Amino acid sequence: MPLFLIIIHVIVCFALIMIVLLQTGKGADMGAAFGGGSSQTLFGSSGASTFLSKATTFAAIIFMLTSLTLAYMADKKNSQSIMLQSNPAVEQSAEKPATQADLPTTPPASADDQTNE
Repeated sequence: MPLFLIIIHVIVCFALIMIVLLQTGKGADMGAAFGGGSSQTLFGSSGASTFLSKATTFAAIIFMLTSLTLAYMADKKNSQSIMLQSNPAVEQSAEKPATQADLPTTPPASADDQTNE
């Protein structure tokens, strides 16, 4: 089921990109804004709704539904917290604290001692 939704999601993503890129921009009808004859119509110069704008709306709705469904499924998949797991290195260091006997007893060699040898 998740694989099917991912495939549908990717296809809708590419379709949405192509549909948006195929549409003409609002700047193409700038002549209508400055007194063109079709600017007095109810829906403007482009008409009520074109096929591409309806396809954009449909693809956007499908995209949002698949996004929400995939996010919901991903949240339900990982219901355990990683904070419940214990770290063995922290437990071992907490059992035996460092004492004075664990420290090295010989002093570190100085630079003068190394040049005389």
